[in-house]
Amino acid sequence: MDHCANRMRFVCVTATVWVSLLMLPAIVWAQATITGTVKDPSGAVLPGVTVEATSPALIERVRSVVTDATGQYRVVDLRPGTYIVTFTLPGFSTIRREGIELSGAFTATVDANLAVGSVAETITVIAESPVIDLGSARREQVVNRELLSSIPSARTYQTMIGLAPGVTTGGTQDVGGLNSPATRTFAIHGGPQTEGRVLVDGMNAGAARGGAGVSNYQVDVANAQELAYMLAGGLGESETGGPTMNVVPRTGGNKFTGSFFFSGANSAMQASNLTQELRDAGLKDPNELIKSWEANGAIGGPILRDRLWFFLSTKRQITRLYVSGMYYNKNDGNPVAWTYEPDLDRRAMYDGTWTNVPLRLTWQATPRNKFNIFWDEQKMCLECEAGGTPTVAPEASGGTWDTDFQRFHQITWSSPITSRLLAEAGYAQVRTKYGRQNRNADLIPVTEQGGAIPGLVYRSGGWLRNLTSTPRWRAALSYVTGAHSLKVGYEGQFLSTDGGTLFPFPDLAYRFNNGVPNQLTMRVNPQLNNDRVKGAALYAQDQWSLRRLSVQGAVRYDRAWSYNVEGPFGPSRFVPDSTIIPATKGLDAYNDISLRGGMAYDLFGNGKTSLRLSAGQYRDALQVGGIFNATNPIALRVTSTTRNWTDTNRDFVPDCDLMNPAANRECGPWSNQLFGSTVAGTKYDPRLLNGWGVRPSDTQLAVGVQREILPRLSAEVTYHRRWFGNFTATDNLLVAPSDYSPYSIVAPLDSRLPDGGGYRIDDLWEISAAKFGLSDDFVAPAEDYGNRISYWHGVDINISGRMRNSLMFQGGTSTGRAVTDTCDITPKLDTSTTPSSTSASLNGPSRRFCRVVAPFATQFKGLVAYTIPKVDVQVSSTIQSLPGASLAANLVVPSATVAQTLGRPLAGGASSVTINLIEPQTLFGDRINQVDFRVAKLLRFGRSRVQVGVDIFNLMNSNVPQGYLQTYGPTWLRPTSVMDARFARVSGQIDF
Repeated sequence: MDHCANRMRFVCVTATVWVSLLMLPAIVWAQATITGTVKDPSGAVLPGVTVEATSPALIERVRSVVTDATGQYRVVDLRPGTYIVTFTLPGFSTIRREGIELSGAFTATVDANLAVGSVAETITVIAESPVIDLGSARREQVVNRELLSSIPSARTYQTMIGLAPGVTTGGTQDVGGLNSPATRTFAIHGGPQTEGRVLVDGMNAGAARGGAGVSNYQVDVANAQELAYMLAGGLGESETGGPTMNVVPRTGGNKFTGSFFFSGANSAMQASNLTQELRDAGLKDPNELIKSWEANGAIGGPILRDRLWFFLSTKRQITRLYVSGMYYNKNDGNPVAWTYEPDLDRRAMYDGTWTNVPLRLTWQATPRNKFNIFWDEQKMCLECEAGGTPTVAPEASGGTWDTDFQRFHQITWSSPITSRLLAEAGYAQVRTKYGRQNRNADLIPVTEQGGAIPGLVYRSGGWLRNLTSTPRWRAALSYVTGAHSLKVGYEGQFLSTDGGTLFPFPDLAYRFNNGVPNQLTMRVNPQLNNDRVKGAALYAQDQWSLRRLSVQGAVRYDRAWSYNVEGPFGPSRFVPDSTIIPATKGLDAYNDISLRGGMAYDLFGNGKTSLRLSAGQYRDALQVGGIFNATNPIALRVTSTTRNWTDTNRDFVPDCDLMNPAANRECGPWSNQLFGSTVAGTKYDPRLLNGWGVRPSDTQLAVGVQREILPRLSAEVTYHRRWFGNFTATDNLLVAPSDYSPYSIVAPLDSRLPDGGGYRIDDLWEISAAKFGLSDDFVAPAEDYGNRISYWHGVDINISGRMRNSLMFQGGTSTGRAVTDTCDITPKLDTSTTPSSTSASLNGPSRRFCRVVAPFATQFKGLVAYTIPKVDVQVSSTIQSLPGASLAANLVVPSATVAQTLGRPLAGGASSVTINLIEPQTLFGDRINQVDFRVAKLLRFGRSRVQVGVDIFNLMNSNVPQGYLQTYGPTWLRPTSVMDARFARVSGQIDF
């Protein structure tokens, strides 16, 4: 009852606050805006002035509005480009303001003072384009086409998003695109790595899984008009609180234009950064370039002048390199060989090949109806030649990964019904059928705990076939006056995956320790994951301009629900009977109301300093996976279990009855007694599956000042804070605190450990033999067990300039720390807790590492480009300086050592337990510093321009480790790979 009462209070408070917000202002447009106030010589406002915005970027060429009773006007939904603004009123001289540069969702304030004069008189004003956004509280950075083509870059979304200030990316540091075109997730300010969004012309291009914000689909960044990064302050149109990268495709025009680009590099163009120090640390060889090249052609122009434009491009990209420290296995495919024997004459190889052909049509069907149609067909082949990583042998990497097809298509419509009323709608879909083949599907994979490469997987790997589809649609209606802007909209999406046949691994897998078997894993294969997630959102956002103050407010209602379609479970080796899993409802449904607002204040009234504040609540990304599909019956069933294995006769065959869950002969008991049964291994509290305010969320606050330092040069300082909430706890109802016994160990003596090692580690617990393998997991709101605290806060400093002397630069720092505290989580229903990073897992009494406070960490990113006058030589550079990753010291402790203080062996006959010797966020890898440099010669032939250049990536030839072995022992902290060595890439581009 109290829980329901809390939900009702939430709804009441939400409604009250929204009514209040309607008295305020706020709107975030997908594209740029020009706004301002028109006055007469006495300073009185002038209503009825016709304001026209003209640009070649508009297929209709001119957008017109009229000032309202307050003398204010607002021209919205403007594409990136340079604009001329003309002010006309009978009896007054016409004012013409030229050179207004728009990008992203920037709001340019352009005021005018009309003097009494002849109607035929036109006064042309050429002034600096505004650089301070006085109309919005959002934080945004834009890389336009000129800057994009000037800086050293692989021209992929993966490399470009890594240059955005404050953004953190998944995976290793990318050098010159050698890690592309693999999918790369991204986040900001301590958010989950799945929160980032890649948009094409304002619509999500993410796949169904992995946060549904990115995908294998490779956006044609090379032919983008601009890249706009929204970093904070999103209002009603924002799906999550994370960063978005909006790729605005180029459109055709009334003149035929085009380009051809080629770049390439091979092994002869790469240096070596393998030092004796790295060799002594155990790194035999780093990643090495084999070849990397790209060919890209584009052409655009009119089909019908001022009516129908086209833009067509095509791109072919190939990247191949040797994998650090990994070789083909001489025993590959040998069913009786159980060791990994590297073939030092055959290195493992990464292969990324991509082809895409996008076409965009812009159609002005009528004077008030415009359509944009976009279609991109792609073919990919990752690791088509081999595969492997520093800890996965080629034969275990899954073999060939390719696509049967991959495409993105989109259609958008916009219509200025009147000068004050704008309607828009759109539909987009990413659809991909992909898979991975396993060459050794009949062989049992092995994971090695010890040896030269702890964690090495070899002999075999998994494979899958999958079809994913993500249709999304939107519609909105905007009412715009000079001082007021109101927008209401609707968004919908349907995420689906058909897993086909999914083999995470063959149905049996082994674990060795220095070649000696000690554990096996049993799996149910195949598994079908045919999941469906639907979402709908309604939003309203409003903005009022009151003299020097612009106030914004928004409310967004989200509804999400999910289900799975009917499919078989079994038959397989360990589930001999096939059953049909019926279609099952998942979430039914999440309902959330999120309030967001902000303000921008012209601090001194001269348009050069803006005080900005934004705050709001955001929800976790809608996606296939996580809580959205946790109740899929296959996800609830226990589809894998481990058991201790003592291979006494060394025949590598478990001499036991695998289907007997109890210990017998060489095998210990199942670690989960529900393996393969029809009984769900996990149950969810119904409160987690529907209701108001249940979906995981975060609340954000940003306060900052943006200042124009010089004409066309601005700087901004902003404090950010994010609070995360709506966590869950997993409670094994069959286990109580009394079922655990304490033990301790002594850390080894080692100067690399805190205080030189030798310290005692307590607060370690082991389950009783009687309760080993018993499971009845119950997932409930974490607040039922106590208070969990999780937040991030820090300061960003950004600077941006586009000077008239051909100097362009952007850069900034982001400094912050994350805090997570679950120490208040207390037992309930006679259970206890060991918190994890995402939920409280109620499995033992330990409070070790329940509070983790990361140190303040700073990243710096910058880019600069300059064209030397007269000689037309362009020089540019990008700089990144990032903190190293948090490391661990995972000690494999034998059962005999544990028994010294526990008084008995580990439960289930386990041979060992793994214990981290150091506190999280106390040991870090080396800082990552990367400098890339470009020099190019510009040649002009009439309307054509030729650019011939050389890019040098990792100019300082840094060899910072990109991965470490974190199993404590002789190889602890041995680098598994380092940053790709310095290499040069030659390029040429013709623009006509």
